[in-house]
Amino acid sequence: MTDDHHGGQPSRTPVAADDVQHAVRLALTTLRAGVDADWDVKAGALEWTCWETVEHLADDLFAYAAQLGPEAPPTDRDVPFDWVARRPGGPANVTFAERASGPRGLLQVLEACGALLAAMVRTTPPEVRAYHSFGASDPEGFAAMGIVETLVHTHDVAAGLGISWAPPSGLCDRVLARLFPDAPAGTDRWATLLWATGRGALPGRARLDSWRWYGAVRD
Repeated sequence: MTDDHHGGQPSRTPVAADDVQHAVRLALTTLRAGVDADWDVKAGALEWTCWETVEHLADDLFAYAAQLGPEAPPTDRDVPFDWVARRPGGPANVTFAERASGPRGLLQVLEACGALLAAMVRTTPPEVRAYHSFGASDPEGFAAMGIVETLVHTHDVAAGLGISWAPPSGLCDRVLARLFPDAPAGTDRWATLLWATGRGALPGRARLDSWRWYGAVRD
């Protein structure tokens, strides 16, 4: 966030397709360090396995891209793909990775879905709005959602695999500014994003039991 003002509101750097691409590439670099680990262990505090969590992340990126795809995107419901879970309590997805391909194949699915979202954000006119349960959003909003999903689910999987992960502060700051307008300022940006998504505490602020982002465009 900058200190410049326009119309009484602080200006901010918009979230862009390049940011989606950057976030996914960073996640892939981190997760590739764990390809020889057991991907059927729990992903951090989640009830999903590391494999399921990456499938869910890839599916999120695919779904956000698809939501922007129709010439007149729906604003009252999701594009009606058939989401299914492969086990009770598992994530409901449209996209799944071939198990025989192993973690390397799973990460290729993640890479492909990230590329789809980046391409759709890059080519969709900024005035387009599409449905999300947390508010009809624009391409920038869907880019920010995809980045949040990427950063926090990489955190979950990295915890399960026992590898380190710390995304750039500037990337965290841009998605906080776009999706979490009530998040505290002046705090570590990655720790704040983890707090905003129910994954950690901040000084003077307890861990959240429930959370949401605000995808609707604030004109």
